[in-house]
Amino acid sequence: MILDKHTASKTAELLLQINAIKLRPENPFTWASGWQSPIYCDNRILLSFPVIRNFIKEEIAKQVEELYGKPDIIAGVATGAIGIGALVAEYLGLPFIYVRPEAKSHGRQNQIEGLLEQDQTVVVIEDLISTGKSSLNAVDALVKSGAKVKGMIAIFTYGFDVASENFKKKGIELHTLSNYETLVQLASDSHYIKEEQLNTLMEWRKNPSLWKP
Repeated sequence: MILDKHTASKTAELLLQINAIKLRPENPFTWASGWQSPIYCDNRILLSFPVIRNFIKEEIAKQVEELYGKPDIIAGVATGAIGIGALVAEYLGLPFIYVRPEAKSHGRQNQIEGLLEQDQTVVVIEDLISTGKSSLNAVDALVKSGAKVKGMIAIFTYGFDVASENFKKKGIELHTLSNYETLVQLASDSHYIKEEQLNTLMEWRKNPSLWKP
């Protein structure tokens, strides 16, 4: 869910500006899942741009406070949201932890890194939502460790139906700074893409797992 339309548009604009999001309808990307896609998103790059990372940090922090007050802890999902999650926690003056995809096979075999105590409230920060499975895996780990997860805030979502269904099944509230619809509309209005490219992007969004260029 988008909380603020202006923030959504500005976030999309900035991500396009620094090529964190790339649109390539004529020469699609291949995701790790094997899906063919005219869009690729790597929000890690925003950490290299101080002005932009500060904007993202502050907007996420505002939404954390508006939606949830101040939780006990901010948690980032490894690895993409470790950096921005730590910045949000610092801005809010809160402790920070991060959650690995799975427990380490050596040492203390932690899946959660940092101090988490029983019944502490947590807001989870994520960089990107596709199907939501890896994000919700982090939520499961936190709940298993005794945390009370208040919700999740991500930078960007593709808005797949399967993600909405996955979050609904888990009973986890998801908000994002921006989303696919906002991005594509902005790219079209600003003439970043041509009309035929817009059509390709809209067709892909209807059935991304089966789409072929």
